[in-house]
Amino acid sequence: MLSYSAASLILSLGVIGVSEASVVDDSINTSGQSANHSENDSKSHSENPEHSEHDAPKADVDEHEHEEEMETIVIQATRSGRIADEQPIRVEVINREEIEEKAAMRPGNISMLVAETGGVRLQTTSPALGSANIRLQGLYGRYTQLLADGLPLYGNQAGSIGLLQVPPTDLSRVEIIKGSASSLYGGSALGGVINLVSRTPGDELSGEVLVNATTRDGQDVTTYFESPLSENVKGSVTAGAHYQDKQDIDKDGWIDLAGYERYTVRPRLFWEGQEGQTLYVTSGFMTEQRTGGTLGDNMVADGTSFEQSQDSDRLDGGLVFSMPLLESLTFNTRASAMVQDHVHVYGADIEEDQHESYLLENSIAGYTDNSDWVVGLAYQSEIFASDTFPEFDYSYKVPGAFAQLDYELTDQITTSYSARIDDHSEYGTQFSPRVSVLYRPSDLTIRGSYGEGYFAPTPFVEEIEAAGLSRLAPIDNLQEERAKTASLDVSYTFDDVETSLTLFGSNVDNVTGLEAFSANNDGTLDAVRLVNASGESQIRGSEVLLRYYLGDVKLTASYLYLDATEASPDGDGRRAIALTPRHSGGFVAMWEQHGNFRAGFEAYYTGTQNVNDNPYIDETNPYWHLGLMGEITVGRVSWFINLENLLDVKQTDEHPMLLPNRSPSGQWTTDIWSRNDGFIANAGVRVKFGH
Repeated sequence: MLSYSAASLILSLGVIGVSEASVVDDSINTSGQSANHSENDSKSHSENPEHSEHDAPKADVDEHEHEEEMETIVIQATRSGRIADEQPIRVEVINREEIEEKAAMRPGNISMLVAETGGVRLQTTSPALGSANIRLQGLYGRYTQLLADGLPLYGNQAGSIGLLQVPPTDLSRVEIIKGSASSLYGGSALGGVINLVSRTPGDELSGEVLVNATTRDGQDVTTYFESPLSENVKGSVTAGAHYQDKQDIDKDGWIDLAGYERYTVRPRLFWEGQEGQTLYVTSGFMTEQRTGGTLGDNMVADGTSFEQSQDSDRLDGGLVFSMPLLESLTFNTRASAMVQDHVHVYGADIEEDQHESYLLENSIAGYTDNSDWVVGLAYQSEIFASDTFPEFDYSYKVPGAFAQLDYELTDQITTSYSARIDDHSEYGTQFSPRVSVLYRPSDLTIRGSYGEGYFAPTPFVEEIEAAGLSRLAPIDNLQEERAKTASLDVSYTFDDVETSLTLFGSNVDNVTGLEAFSANNDGTLDAVRLVNASGESQIRGSEVLLRYYLGDVKLTASYLYLDATEASPDGDGRRAIALTPRHSGGFVAMWEQHGNFRAGFEAYYTGTQNVNDNPYIDETNPYWHLGLMGEITVGRVSWFINLENLLDVKQTDEHPMLLPNRSPSGQWTTDIWSRNDGFIANAGVRVKFGH
């Protein structure tokens, strides 16, 4: 039975009226579609990407083609091997067509790809370096687990800068689970999961090359090649080179658009045995030098220059193996390792450190006529070692056991039960359950979910990632962060119209944050300590989607309502969580004829936000982001152009970015609540070859 607080959380969703609902963006909600369920589709239990991968969707002038394509998508992130429409857990999917559109807008990383999805907010964490994390339904970005083909190749707690170092070129789709997924992936997935699914090679040599340039002196070159290597082995490799010149757009002496030079390469191998075995192996290498802070001889308020930079080198590898045991059983193994070296510069301070992350997991999956199940054992390890501040070193070792059962009660009702027990080396035994229900009569789809999970704190809250460790006091007596999340999703499709309404809520205890204090006891706030906040953070919200297909034109309207509050530091009442707009929404119009052209217009609205520790304002002004894009294809060559931020919105038009005094954590800037890059255009060419 659910606890009283859990039941209260679920019931509280009902007070969020339709007038406060929100809309999911243009690139999601395929899981809300109606589809016929076949046993062959639902019993694909392998966690190997090849079992669940399909060629990139082919758009067609038939407006109903999208429904047929969505029926074939088998979701990796939920472990059950069910097609998207049959998932009790709501999974939103960004397909290959959407990925190609966003790659033309931002070829160097996946930030725009996920940022324009409903309920997902890309939050800039470092105004100096432009780093950002992903906030799902108002939850903190550190709670989001970023996976590649189900593997934590970017670490259990992917650093904010990591999001900007993943190119979208080789992706087939992106799967998003919102709300606690700790029952599936442990403490790193307290707020949800974003799984990047790679393209599976075909039977012929093929690939593409994309070249891009921007009006802010940025350039990108990305390549993707795939080919059969033998009768049972196929391979692919993607590589990219990315450059951005430093830009001081408002001429205040502070770099608004960080400069960087980055190179990436990722090969993949796919093997299929004669008796149904599959093996997926990948490795990756990334190196980047990123620079921000003051430009040239310019100075901050204390009369010194303040360069801020980060050099990163990351090496990772992983594998997924699947082998049938009996007619209805499958053995699966997942393993990964990641090592990342950093050299940070914060003015006169230099910090060198290393992050390591390891995973080993074995599981057995099976099915009966009306059920799918998985049981497994896992071992995760996360290690941080600082050459400069060894007092912040940590080594988390987390063995765990998990189980999941999807059970079809009737032809219209399917339930999902999952649970995980972790024995955390620092925070002890942690239990994470989740229950989901799918009810689908005709074209109406209703999903409900409730989950609990935890997060093991590290020093790297957003402010520390932006300012470094030099002003952080030694960590003492922290408790794990815990959350309860619930959601109710209703989707309905009729003719050429799709609609979706989601109500969601979260209660989070022991949120870690920074508390300023005087290190020299002279009254000057010049240091910070990491503490668990008193009271509970409460998030309530809703998403709404309206999508209409009119021949070759797809129209999408969206709105998001978010009521996120936390206990006030003085213990007197509650206040809005900073940088969480109560109202936001968007409209996207896309006109496309596959193989000929696509043209799109997008408008996104961000409402007012509360800001903390900003000497200029307490509440921000709302703003609009407008964009236009176009692409023309002749044969295998496509030319594209994209215009971003047509209204030239800049945060520095509202108030200065630089602070009059350095903050206790060490930052010299206010938080980013809008944009600071102004109008920017990019254009390029994509060349495809092969089948």
